[in-house]
Amino acid sequence: MTKSLDGELARPDTAVDDRGPGDARPAPPRSAPPPPPAPESPAAPPATGWGVPLAVLITGMFMSVLDLSIVNVAIPSIRRDLGASIESVQWISTAYSLTEGVMVPASAWLGARFGLKRLYVALIVLFTIASLLCALSTGLTALIGFRILQAIPGGVLPVTCMTILFRIVPKEKLGAAMGMYGLGIVVAPGIGPTLGGYLVEHTSWQVIFLINVPVGILGAIAAAIWLTKFPAEPGRPFDFIGFGFIAASLFSLLLALEEGDNWGWGDYRTVMLFLGAAVFMALFIVVELHVEHPVLDIRVFRHWPFVNSLLLISTMSIGLFAVLFYVPSFLQDAQGWTPLNTGITLLPQALAMALLMPFAGVLYDKVGARWPAAIGLALVGSGILLLSRINVDITRGELILGMVVMATGMALGMMPIMTGGLSVLPPAITDSGSAVNTLMQRVSSALGLAMMTALVQENSAQFMADRSSLMEPGANTELTQMQQQGTEGMLPLFQEVSGQVQAAAYSSGFFIAGSLTLIGVVLALFLRSGKPAAGAEKPMAH
Repeated sequence: MTKSLDGELARPDTAVDDRGPGDARPAPPRSAPPPPPAPESPAAPPATGWGVPLAVLITGMFMSVLDLSIVNVAIPSIRRDLGASIESVQWISTAYSLTEGVMVPASAWLGARFGLKRLYVALIVLFTIASLLCALSTGLTALIGFRILQAIPGGVLPVTCMTILFRIVPKEKLGAAMGMYGLGIVVAPGIGPTLGGYLVEHTSWQVIFLINVPVGILGAIAAAIWLTKFPAEPGRPFDFIGFGFIAASLFSLLLALEEGDNWGWGDYRTVMLFLGAAVFMALFIVVELHVEHPVLDIRVFRHWPFVNSLLLISTMSIGLFAVLFYVPSFLQDAQGWTPLNTGITLLPQALAMALLMPFAGVLYDKVGARWPAAIGLALVGSGILLLSRINVDITRGELILGMVVMATGMALGMMPIMTGGLSVLPPAITDSGSAVNTLMQRVSSALGLAMMTALVQENSAQFMADRSSLMEPGANTELTQMQQQGTEGMLPLFQEVSGQVQAAAYSSGFFIAGSLTLIGVVLALFLRSGKPAAGAEKPMAH
């Protein structure tokens, strides 16, 4: 290091003026100091500086996910109050699912363009306003329209929350943070039927939307105060062509999965939607490989640990949502339970997940993802196989046991699998990884339910035919007439046989779902093991 004329230390790479007082030589050119390199990640935040922001994120995530399961319980009440048909009222859920899926791919760009904190606050405010409008709706058309408005922030919130989490939490603490964050992802669907059943039975369906209003207001205020502000990239262009193709693909796929049960899986509308989804997805991939700023960076699929985590998450999602959908349906249709009693039966498995999921996050920070994931998948598969023994005379204790075993495995495995997959991605594509992860959960749950529904319908038809053939000649025709006319006489017998058929069909579906989950244990053994390295770089803040 040398002294310059002004007494400051000159940089080694800067030209030094060595002329004397009478030296007429021209001054050597002074090279400009090199610009500091753009950091790939912000400095790691203090270990104690992310607890309150994480609580804010959990609140927003819990509210958006809870809305999915709690609304389904209220569908019959909404139908009665608004005088709607079964086919029409189902669009309350279908329109939400379609819009939510279409919005997920745009999440990464929105976060970069407007800044993650600003976007999160705006999403919470919009979700709250849409919830209030849903509660004030007096007609089905208006309610469906406001549900679409509600789904716009509902689709973007999960990706935004996860991206912020990966920005603010040190890598060595990601497991603990994701364990807490998982309360919004997994526990909310479990507690939704219980809360929804209570509210519908003791108040009105409007309350299931109104409860979002105070939570949303407090959540927006808390986010404005405690969330870290991330710089935006106002000049980042939007990939309209890529977004158009992925949106069309997701819309076609989700609509086919939602309506295939009603239209028929061989119906030309269903087949054309599946074909369109495949064609649009192929076009999307071609576009994303040639644009400078893709709406979703498909380079995430170059990383096997991330792809492996997607496969495992899909397997667990199929089992979880199959149980959450079919067990309540069985309890109310075959055993005649009220929505509230049905929700109470589902409550223990939600409590098991709430208690164990933070522990699983801490376990990930100590031993990595492999063993929590393997043990978790084994328990999930075993729990679903226990539920495959379902029959019309099954006790509440037997159902609770199967669901609690499944929930224990879900709590141990889900967040370690997700964290292990996302943590291997380079910082620049973590936001795309979060979006792909969310998409995979949505699509796999819809695909799993569609496959289970098709299987249940096929098995139900076969089981009903087998049982009808054992009755006296003409009994089958009489049973059908009793079902259509709702008359007494043989109707109790028909209901008993229908319950047995339904249970047998569900049993077959649960057996397949449980077996597939157990196969996933093999893939879990390929996940990384050992304590995650501390101090690794995190993505650029947006």
